[in-house]
Amino acid sequence: MTPIPISIDATESLLAANGYVSPRALSTVVFLALKLGRPLLLEGEAGVGKTEIAKTLATALGRRLIRLQCYEGLDAAQAVADWNFAAQMIAIRTAEAAGGADRDALRAELFTEDYLIERPLLAAMRPQAGGPPVLLIDELDRTDAPFEAFLLEALSDFQVTIPELGTIHAAAPPIVILTSNRTREVHDALKRRCLYHWVDYPDAARELAILAARVPEASAVLSAEIVAFVQRLRREDLFKRPGVAETIDWAKCLLALDVIALTPEVISDTLGAILKYQDDIQKIHGSEAKKLLDEVRRAPLVR
Repeated sequence: MTPIPISIDATESLLAANGYVSPRALSTVVFLALKLGRPLLLEGEAGVGKTEIAKTLATALGRRLIRLQCYEGLDAAQAVADWNFAAQMIAIRTAEAAGGADRDALRAELFTEDYLIERPLLAAMRPQAGGPPVLLIDELDRTDAPFEAFLLEALSDFQVTIPELGTIHAAAPPIVILTSNRTREVHDALKRRCLYHWVDYPDAARELAILAARVPEASAVLSAEIVAFVQRLRREDLFKRPGVAETIDWAKCLLALDVIALTPEVISDTLGAILKYQDDIQKIHGSEAKKLLDEVRRAPLVR
């Protein structure tokens, strides 16, 4: 288990050593979240590296990563714990076949840890061999207000309540990262319990550094062309602008095709790696791809 970094510079170096190129402001808020034991809420467009922060921290610190993927209709039972009803029914039938055990004793036996199915929030409150885990609550904006209200207890006191078992406290609070793509606003009461940072698209220099860290086998010339084209593409009126994740995917696709330099034909053939909506692909396909590439090449390559 790697100790918590003792400074902003150490945090930045720790992330960089594990392939995450972090701007100073993001490194600062990550350091503060670790030092103060506060949950960290990261908002931003999809694909800009919010989820990756939690994965990188878990790897860098040698902690278990526990991920709660949010979705519409998510409730406490699905997030904390549920009862294994099938196993409970078997126990009931077995007791009945054996002549009928004492009903109160059987009820007490059925609602024990033996029949509990542990979900991410409860798992994050349990002691872990490598130290407190990294709890990733991903895409919180996909849930609804009642679930946010439920999270207040977990994030305020690092505890969860199971009616049949009582309240379970975390002996050591987990490192909590929440992400939101901001398809709706997260409630102020939840935000107040977190440190906050908006993760934006990187500038050209940082995106080039990210590509060098994640796809080191790409040549400097090809990487510069990829980054310059994606940076230019983000200025277009698109339904969904490509994130850093798409830049990395595109670079890997181009390497798999043994591409050494961008051409309009290659761009048109591989647009599905960086654009995920047909209207966007249709808009950039063909002559528009050539026009954007010409604009990129008239400007100095990103260094």
